[in-house]
Amino acid sequence: MDTTTTKPLIELGTPCLGEAEKQALCAVIDDGWLTMGDRVRRFEEVFAGMHGADDAVAVHSATAALQLSLQAFDVGRGDEVLVPSLTFVATSNVVIHCGATPVFVDIESMSSPHIAIADAERKLSSRTRAVMLMHYGGYMIDVAPWREFADRHGVLLFEDAAHAAGMSGVGTLSDAASFSFFANKNMTTAEGGMMIVRDRARRQRARALRAHGMTASTLDRAKGRALGYDVLDCGHNYRMDELRAAMGLVQIERLLGWNDKRRTLASQYRRALMRFAPSVGVPFAGDHATSAHIMPVLLPAGSDRQSVMQRMRDQQIQTSMHYPPIHTFSYYRKAFHTASLPQTELFCERELTVPLHPQLSLEDVDRVVAALSDSLRA
Repeated sequence: MDTTTTKPLIELGTPCLGEAEKQALCAVIDDGWLTMGDRVRRFEEVFAGMHGADDAVAVHSATAALQLSLQAFDVGRGDEVLVPSLTFVATSNVVIHCGATPVFVDIESMSSPHIAIADAERKLSSRTRAVMLMHYGGYMIDVAPWREFADRHGVLLFEDAAHAAGMSGVGTLSDAASFSFFANKNMTTAEGGMMIVRDRARRQRARALRAHGMTASTLDRAKGRALGYDVLDCGHNYRMDELRAAMGLVQIERLLGWNDKRRTLASQYRRALMRFAPSVGVPFAGDHATSAHIMPVLLPAGSDRQSVMQRMRDQQIQTSMHYPPIHTFSYYRKAFHTASLPQTELFCERELTVPLHPQLSLEDVDRVVAALSDSLRA
């Protein structure tokens, strides 16, 4: 008789959902107003307050937020935007959708995989209009030197803060910051995003652009606060609905606590790796400010990552890779012919993402590290 006990699956990332989210969604159904309304507005205000901002603009995805940040500042045809290649492809896709050209910039180093100012200086041209920073894995970029860079060269500064919800200082120095509430993020609304835009006029433009450039919302007209509307800009349907906002209002109450738990788990990973798998590196210093969105590690040079991932999967542990370099994707190779980004490519050859989310225990972390060590020895 087979007495083998199958260990429970350790997922890469999983949302924290429960009765409070169910009740919040049911309340929306009971109220009968589903599209952008009072809950969306409350969610914007709470999110802005958490991040020390005057206001925020809720949208249906971080991609929409990134797109509107460019459009609200008139980035478009003929412009170039400096972007990292080590990020999710949406960061550069939105540049193309605005009619501009993404120019890929290398990372600083294996231990600091953030977009590098030195390479950005080399990639500047007379057409450069903006720089897009990305807080990789939730590890915060020092934005101050980039603010000086942007001011010195007369370009705009944007933050892809998809991994950085709940972090202090995001959006305070840049022209706009974009956040994600996708299902695998530190807080979720299933799909959804948020913008922080410092300039009030540009923020109001982004708010209008998310709803077709209209001067009055559906709720305004339904409540009799407006009898008609004008269209002042060519916008989009990027609105957030009340269901997502209701979830967001529940989730944001626990966001800071979840981020603390993630940081505790990340510290445990560092200790366990140092003890049981010292050949595995971890980017960034242990005291680097982070939301600990993901747990990236660097396999020893020459490791067969696919075999390691399969062996860990055989032990009921999910892993992933964040991210394949954008400039190596087929579409981007054909369309832009980007030169080699040696640090980015080396980092991405060795990066492995191991599980990290608030439902993990310290014992789960030890099990992941043990499986990784075994897989490398195999």
